[in-house]
Amino acid sequence: MKNKFLVLGITAALIFACEKDNTPDIVINDNSVINNISGGDGTDPGDNTVNLSGVYTENLVLDSEIDYVITGPVLMADGTTLTIPAGITIKAQPVGVNAYIAIQQGAQINALGTASNPIIMTSNAGSPSSGDWGGLVICGKAPINSTADGSEDTATSEVGGLSYGGNTPTDNSGNIQYLRIEYAGGAIDGNAELNGLSLYAVGNGTTIDYVEIYEGSDDGIEFFGGTVNASHIVIVNAEDDSIDWTEGYTGTLTDVYVQHGVSHDKAFECDGYNTDFSNEGGYFSAPNVFNVTVVGANDASEAIRLRAGTQGIFTNIVLNDFDEGFDLDGDTGSNPTGQGVLDGNLGVVDVTFNNVTTKLKNDTGYTFTEADFISGDGNGTGTDVSAWGTGWTVGVN
Repeated sequence: MKNKFLVLGITAALIFACEKDNTPDIVINDNSVINNISGGDGTDPGDNTVNLSGVYTENLVLDSEIDYVITGPVLMADGTTLTIPAGITIKAQPVGVNAYIAIQQGAQINALGTASNPIIMTSNAGSPSSGDWGGLVICGKAPINSTADGSEDTATSEVGGLSYGGNTPTDNSGNIQYLRIEYAGGAIDGNAELNGLSLYAVGNGTTIDYVEIYEGSDDGIEFFGGTVNASHIVIVNAEDDSIDWTEGYTGTLTDVYVQHGVSHDKAFECDGYNTDFSNEGGYFSAPNVFNVTVVGANDASEAIRLRAGTQGIFTNIVLNDFDEGFDLDGDTGSNPTGQGVLDGNLGVVDVTFNNVTTKLKNDTGYTFTEADFISGDGNGTGTDVSAWGTGWTVGVN
């Protein structure tokens, strides 16, 4: 969890179109001409390539007959829609966090792939690797607890200074189905990072269904507050946390498959609020999570960390090959994670531990038993990724 109020100044290329809450002048490549850049492997990109970079103040509809290359921040302004057809592959120059797609507040994305024709966002490098580009960022107007409860105040994103937050739980940032994001994410420093999919205050009017994050260098998906629901999520080989939430996230996650590679952190890292700032809203993250399978790397690691007062109910969970299953951190002051257990607002229903040494570690300052936190031990069946993930995912064992 990082400080979202960081103002970046690393390069003009990164921030030329992201001056806090103001929409800059439009900067759009002329799509009627060929942008003659080399491909990531030094080859000629061909006669049908269009570069994408800048702020788009009108709708942008991609054409499946065109090869698109993201060369810098692609920013959809308030009132615009980015439409991406099924089956298209969008590539990004391997310039790290200097290339990403951002759907700003009031804009929408319409990316509807299918199981047989998913949408793919990937690296343009000849030999792609994690962190080649910055991934997809969506900023909405749903509540965050880093601003006062019920206010229309906004915060700014870790990268780019993009506004997010508000008082519209049903805010609609568009529709995403059957999307695979590859080799994305990355850090400028310890306080400013991009993930495969970064969801800032996204509302539950938004559809996020059938999404894979593959070989990412930071978190797979991070929820910065908001109310959005997400389902059929696959995270394979994220080098940091696979699922991360903070700032009062209160949506629902259904059918989640996480698979760790050699480099990884937690499967879930869950904060009640952003501890680098404060809990201005006075409430904590409290999502509901259903049908989860986590496949560990059989190293001395923990699967799910719950901290900073987070709440939430996990139902039908399978954890495979971990030293620790659930690690609860907090205190009896402003981070009352343990109080959520005692109140019945934080717990696990129907879970199966396979090759897990310690099921529960309690570092909250509160006293409770394993039975207070876990019910239905041995009853979890997880999610059947082989049924719903066939045809559009990669790397699933």
